[in-house]
Amino acid sequence: MVKVTLIKSPSNEVKSVKATVAALGLKKIRSEKVFEENPAIMGQIKKVAYLLKVEKV
Repeated sequence: MVKVTLIKSPSNEVKSVKATVAALGLKKIRSEKVFEENPAIMGQIKKVAYLLKVEKV
């Protein structure tokens, strides 16, 4: 399990980065979600890792 927290705003990023953050279900800064580790989720997290804080749960 991985807990993901949105730390920085994606507002000045390209459309694909905004879409990835939205696909992860993160809307506002400091919003959190917990995901099962699978290749699809880990790929999305890796793409926008500079906007997120990722913790193992």
